[in-house]
Amino acid sequence: MKIANFAPLAVLMALGFASATAVAAERSGKEVVETVCVSCHATGKDGAPKIGDRAAWSQRAAKGLDKLTANAITGLRNMPAHGGQAQLTDVEMSRAVAYMVSGGKAVDTKKAYSAPHTHTGEQIVQERCQECHATGKNGSPKIGDVEAWKPRLTEGVDRLVHSAISGHNSMPARGGMSNLSDAEMRSAVEFMVGKLGSTKK
Repeated sequence: MKIANFAPLAVLMALGFASATAVAAERSGKEVVETVCVSCHATGKDGAPKIGDRAAWSQRAAKGLDKLTANAITGLRNMPAHGGQAQLTDVEMSRAVAYMVSGGKAVDTKKAYSAPHTHTGEQIVQERCQECHATGKNGSPKIGDVEAWKPRLTEGVDRLVHSAISGHNSMPARGGMSNLSDAEMRSAVEFMVGKLGSTKK
C-alpha cells in the first residue's frame, strides 16, 4: 500500500481532532436510575434487585462493579441491554450501577467500569453498519467516500462515535444493536474512517 493512500485519512483525522468539541455531558447515576432503572428496580420486577436492598446488591457487587456493569451494558436475563435505552453511554450505565450498589452514596465516575469488547469493528460493520453505509442508504456516508465523510469529521471522531451511540437522523442508537458497548461502537466507526485512507479515487 502506498503512503499517498493515507493522505486523505491523515488530513481528515487532523481536522477532526483539531476542532473536536465536547459532546453532551453524561447524566448522573441518580438521573439514570430515576428515569430508567426505577421501572424495574423500584419494585423488584422480574427478579431485579430493589433499590435500597443492601443485601441483594452486596451479593451481586461481590463479583465486582465491572461484572455488574458489563451485565447492565449487554443485558442479562430479563434486563435489556443498556436498560432498554440504547443511547445511554457506558459511563452512564456505570454511574447507575454504582448509585444503586452504594445506596446513592457513590461519586459519579468519569470512566466506564467496564466496556465489553467482544466484536471487532470489522465484524460490527459487516454485520450491521454496511447495511446502510455500503450504499449510502438514507443519506449515510458510504464506506470509503472521502467527500461524504469529510464534513462529518470536522468535529472529530468522538462526535461520530457519540452519534453512532445515541443515533442520528435515520440511524438508530448503536445501529439498532443495543448490546454493543461504547468501545465496540468506537471500533466500528474507526474501522469505517480507516477505510478512507485505503480507498483510491
